[in-house]
Amino acid sequence: MRYPGRRQKRFALAAILAGIVASSAYAFTATNTVPASNAGSGSTAISGYTATNVSYGLNASNPQNIDTVTFTISPTTTATVKVQLVAAGSWYSCTNTAGSVSCATTSPQATAATATQLTVVASQ
Repeated sequence: MRYPGRRQKRFALAAILAGIVASSAYAFTATNTVPASNAGSGSTAISGYTATNVSYGLNASNPQNIDTVTFTISPTTTATVKVQLVAAGSWYSCTNTAGSVSCATTSPQATAATATQLTVVASQ
């Protein structure tokens, strides 16, 4: 047989335990600290690169094919340089040695007939 006082004691005990757990969680989160930080937005000019002394190396067997594109780039501290010879065409990876850039354009093979532009993309 159950006594009415027993149910009230269980409820009181459950309420006390819930209070202890809640206050422990609050005490734990209250000790967290977040360092000061800044957030915002801004803008600045994008300075470009200058490509000079552009030269196209034609294939010796078939001069309709372009095998290389070479040029000088400034500033010279670029990590990645790529070129494109046809709008929406393939991008060719280049090698930059102290501002002297060489790009192999043989895979896929670039041709003089389809080369309509020289787009250079460079980043540090």
